[in-house]
Amino acid sequence: MPEWLDPVQAIDLVLVIMVVEALVVAWSARRSAVPGWLANLAAGALLLLAVRAALAGSPQWLVVWLAASGVAHAIDVAFRVRARASLPPATS
Repeated sequence: MPEWLDPVQAIDLVLVIMVVEALVVAWSARRSAVPGWLANLAAGALLLLAVRAALAGSPQWLVVWLAASGVAHAIDVAFRVRARASLPPATS
């Protein structure tokens, strides 16, 4: 990695890109698909914040971001289960 870009700055750059992605998806996607998609994106962003906290030497924020990521992941799974339950049964 170039000297001018340390890992914490790289994570910040990825987070900015993810925010732009979330805005584009929220603007262009069907309204029903947005909550589940954003929950998935939030779980990933919160994991990146946990890695950033670990690299910055901030263990208390590491725990906060990991816990928040777990909650976002549980919400994402709930959306997926609900969407799967509303599908008609497969025929063979």
